Amino acid sequence: MLNFIEGCLPKITPYNESEHFTSINGEPDYSILDYWAAHPLKKDPSDSIRKREMATVTKKDVDVFYLYPTTYTDELINEKNNADIDDRYINKKTDYTAILYQSSVFNKSCNVYGPRYRQAHISMYYTVDTLKRKSAFDLAYQDVKKAFLYYLKYENKGKPFIISSHSQGTTHAIRLIKECVDKEGVSDKLILAYLVGMPVKKREFKNIQLCKDSTDIGCFVSWRTFQNGYVNDYISLTDTSIGVVNPLSWEVDNEVVDAKKHMGAVLYNYNKFVWSTHSAQVIGNGLFISKPKFFGSFLIKMKNYHAGDYNLFYENIRHDVERRISIYYHRNM
Repeated sequence: MLNFIEGCLPKITPYNESEHFTSINGEPDYSILDYWAAHPLKKDPSDSIRKREMATVTKKDVDVFYLYPTTYTDELINEKNNADIDDRYINKKTDYTAILYQSSVFNKSCNVYGPRYRQAHISMYYTVDTLKRKSAFDLAYQDVKKAFLYYLKYENKGKPFIISSHSQGTTHAIRLIKECVDKEGVSDKLILAYLVGMPVKKREFKNIQLCKDSTDIGCFVSWRTFQNGYVNDYISLTDTSIGVVNPLSWEVDNEVVDAKKHMGAVLYNYNKFVWSTHSAQVIGNGLFISKPKFFGSFLIKMKNYHAGDYNLFYENIRHDVERRISIYYHRNM
């Protein structure tokens, strides 16, 4: 599993909340906990449990390697196309948005690892300068790959794992799976990959396929969420080359899944929990839902629910993680 990992990295430095490290040459050092937005050895927003949820302490024999979406969305800082790894504002924004609302969904069943990385600015997705775009995403990916290899060498210790990502995180996760996971000795430890918020081709990988149903493992699920009737150039109602799974049923068919199957969403107030708010249906290369119904939802005018790809299906994902882990261990006893 580790024979392709080159170099020798130092063991992780004990975490001290009173300390803040400044990177050397602007590069993250994953032996230092400051460069993990989420890590089992530090207290961070990925540990959050909703107040009304009964927290269950269990031995966690599974890890999740989580890659967060773009949070470098304000104006470019000093014309830098990539975020500064030591930027406290961006790091805090990441921690109390993506880490809190997305990676926390895994904390009941998994040890959560979420590396900080020098993410590309949001504008890099839209620039016509292809060299600038490639350079920005390559730099971000360099950190992601470095973090994953560190995780495998020093943190994994033979445990099965899950890969989870959203938006820009998924851009990097696709490449990471191709280069580091979709191979003998590593893919057999992959329980599932949640590659959310970006289109992922059904045949994107050599060995890791789109999950067929809720009992499938060693595969990936993906979706992009829109309100019924949403129209845009990147949405096609007939394109079937993209892998889309309905997180209310975990099926790939085009059936409308009733709102009764919706187990719960987390709103902007993390402790505000609503359920049975929307139905969902896979159509073409997107996941389309009815307008969510909860107190105050009439104020929501947007129809592209990209930012809520995880939040909207929070409890369904939480249960799915537990089920897939159970299936994995049952089949590998």
